[in-house]
Amino acid sequence: MRRTTRRNFLRGMSGAALSLPWMESLCSAAPSKPVAQRMAHFYVPIGVVRRGFFPGEAEDIIPKGNLGNVMTSLGKQDPNFSVKPLTELTPTMQPLDGFQQKINLITGMDRTFQQGTDVHAQCASCYLSSAEPYTIKGTAWPLDRTLDHLVADQIGTQTPFPTLEFSCNSHRDNKESIYFDNISWYGTGHLAPSIRDPRKMYRRLFSTQEIDQYRDITDLVLEDARAMRKQLGTSDREKFSEYFESIRTIELQMDRLEKMKAELSLVKLDEPPEAYLPRGEYIRLMGDLMVVALQTGLTNVTTFMVGPERWDTPYKFESLFDTPRSHHQMSHNQTKMIDDLLKVDRFHMEQYVYLLKRMDSIQESDGTTLLDNTLFTYGSGLGDGSTHQYNDLPIIVAGGGKRVYSGQHINMPEGTPLANLWLTQAQLLGLPMKRFADSTGPIGSLIAG
Repeated sequence: MRRTTRRNFLRGMSGAALSLPWMESLCSAAPSKPVAQRMAHFYVPIGVVRRGFFPGEAEDIIPKGNLGNVMTSLGKQDPNFSVKPLTELTPTMQPLDGFQQKINLITGMDRTFQQGTDVHAQCASCYLSSAEPYTIKGTAWPLDRTLDHLVADQIGTQTPFPTLEFSCNSHRDNKESIYFDNISWYGTGHLAPSIRDPRKMYRRLFSTQEIDQYRDITDLVLEDARAMRKQLGTSDREKFSEYFESIRTIELQMDRLEKMKAELSLVKLDEPPEAYLPRGEYIRLMGDLMVVALQTGLTNVTTFMVGPERWDTPYKFESLFDTPRSHHQMSHNQTKMIDDLLKVDRFHMEQYVYLLKRMDSIQESDGTTLLDNTLFTYGSGLGDGSTHQYNDLPIIVAGGGKRVYSGQHINMPEGTPLANLWLTQAQLLGLPMKRFADSTGPIGSLIAG
């Protein structure tokens, strides 16, 4: 009788991945491995309409036009620290109804801005970076190795993919630079490129063709390396050994992926269609692929951009409007477009909640859920798309199970660095990580026990 695992239970219809809960009676009698801890980031571009998202700002001023030089909030969030039960949800947060006890709303988190680069480009590319302005030499960007890769250095070493980068930018034009469309970076100037095409992501996760191609190339490189090493001096041999080990690391990762994909070949998940998909279906399909990747152990760390920054090519937003709209252009005309912008904000929140429900429905081998074992953060690099403010960002942290105090609205003191939250998440994942350069300390109100 063939051994049954979680992966045998994955089923697909029209490209959407569905999963049954873990069934103890069907699992192997062998002791199960400890459940993996994961981290995922859901990035929303252009900020949010503050009066729809932030508690207490429903009647505050509506920004007029493109207030690119304001850079501070026109709202009225309390500048002092406070922790309150998350009992009432604002209109934009209404889709989260029923999840109040599994999330935390965090307000008051700030990011610093380095003059010299575009506001939108910097807010996306530096969102998960903790570099202080003007500290990274030789670049106009305060951009260092991002949080996802720092975490993956610890919890991504045994998975086929240390990290996976998802983007829901369905446009085929490249109107902006890579800084507008990526939040994941190996380091300064070294992009971890996101994948926009569901078919390409599907093939990366489940196809064996890439493995064969990579193995052919790696075998040739290793063969040449062994031959060349005999001709090198002592110093060069040491340098070459480092290079050789990096190639062997790639080979080991391929071995893990090849072993896992033999099992994943049992996954009945249809390849996504090449045809155009409505905006909501497209985002949810990419989200389904992300959840499957986390559930099956292909990766423990993901980033998910729901859209790019300042990309003026319009989206159709089929369920919302009769004609295509540019989210960025709408954000600069809040006095006329505020109701439509609120619809977009709520639409994005609905996609986040869809993924929360997916994660919460997947039972793990110890009786917890995928959401219990994932820190899943909703956030944006701007607090408002009109003011372009870097202070008081919209942040929601979901999941974490018993490690996290949940059901709270945590309002941090004015000027609290966003890096404090990234430091806290690293600690919640049990990582021996040093304090980030731009942080002042962890957020104790999140850490249970």
